[in-house]
Amino acid sequence: MSVYPASPIRYPDIGAPALMTRRAWWLVVLNFLIPGAPQVLAGNRKLGRIGLAATLTLWLIVAVVIVAYSLWRTATLSIVTNSFALTGAQALLVGYAALWFVLTIDTLRLVRLVRARPGSRFWIAAFTVILLVASVGTATAGAYYAGVARGTLSSIFGTGAASVPPVDGRYNILLLGGDAGPDREGLRPDSLSVVSIDADTGRVTMIGLPRDMRKVRFSADSPMAKLYPNGYRNCDVSVCKLNSVYTEAELRHDDLYPDATSTGSTPGIEATKEAAEGITGLTIQYYALIDMQGFSDLIDALGGVEITVKERLPIGGDENLVGVEEWIEPGTQRLDGFHAQWYARSRHSSDDFDRMQRQRELQTAILQQFTPVNVLTKFQAIAQAGTQVVKTDVPQDMLGYFTNLAMKSKEQPVTSVELTPANGIDQDDPDFEEIRALIRADLSPPEPTETGSN
Repeated sequence: MSVYPASPIRYPDIGAPALMTRRAWWLVVLNFLIPGAPQVLAGNRKLGRIGLAATLTLWLIVAVVIVAYSLWRTATLSIVTNSFALTGAQALLVGYAALWFVLTIDTLRLVRLVRARPGSRFWIAAFTVILLVASVGTATAGAYYAGVARGTLSSIFGTGAASVPPVDGRYNILLLGGDAGPDREGLRPDSLSVVSIDADTGRVTMIGLPRDMRKVRFSADSPMAKLYPNGYRNCDVSVCKLNSVYTEAELRHDDLYPDATSTGSTPGIEATKEAAEGITGLTIQYYALIDMQGFSDLIDALGGVEITVKERLPIGGDENLVGVEEWIEPGTQRLDGFHAQWYARSRHSSDDFDRMQRQRELQTAILQQFTPVNVLTKFQAIAQAGTQVVKTDVPQDMLGYFTNLAMKSKEQPVTSVELTPANGIDQDDPDFEEIRALIRADLSPPEPTETGSN
């Protein structure tokens, strides 16, 4: 006879329902908290060691990511948004979900449910199923979202320009709102902005470029500058305005930009970037094109956007307000995608300069309301809308850096510079030195706050 007592976990007294019930609860909870532990204690130790190794590996990866994020946030974000890392995470989570399913079913076998108290059997089984759904479901959902994220990022950032350093401490991104209608020859940007971001602090300044500005200059090294050395006038299109630069370069001078497509851009976008550089005096590193026709999908995916409407705005109709379908009334309200799009585009009851201001307000509101919780809870819808709405040449390996900057930007107010008559800018004959001075004044770092003496 053995002098060692039998283990109540591995060798229980199956004739004691109270003991078997307590043992069942312990095994079920252990399987959820430390997958593999029930098998090591009461079942197949080889299977249990595999489960424990997988569990400890997962814990180690999570711990490393948390520590790395706290110490090297930009590098960590760059890694976790990389396609290879997302593929690896997806494979790991799928494997873990499968292993956890096997371990849970095996744990339910080890429980010996028929030996537990009759009144506890249902609850033990139900609790096991709930934990199974929670564990396997979470891992499966994580794998699915990793795949969605990989596909979305590859679609939006698939072929980008080269990574470049900031210029004068700033990244400047041309933001275009595309307005391609059936009555137009090609796409013509309906809104144009330069988003200037301080590379250290994340402070954002949005520079609104009037789409109807004439005689715009191109940057000195632009091939369009050779065609229009005295500014954009006497052009090949009917009206030589800023937003027609895209159309002309795209349809008539695409040979000037033979490498545009290979870097994820187009001749029209490159020419418009050079026009924005000529106007602002800033170096434009990247662009982002937002399809205004699909813009409402992104707003709907976010659950709407809160805006304070200052004046009554028409939806539809002509310049005489004939045929207006609906009105956006003044006041603070949450606009869905359809109404947010019209808030940004409506101009028949006001003018283009008022519309520019509304567009900037909407962009700022989206930036502030694009929270991590909002993204996580509506991730699939936002990802799907993003692939339809956004096109950019920002390289994917810069995504972590810009994500970190965006997190800093949310902690600061967004300033704006509008190149409008209200700021003394003549749209028909602009003074570019005056424009650049206005921009420099806003981009200058704020003066340090003086502290009073005691």
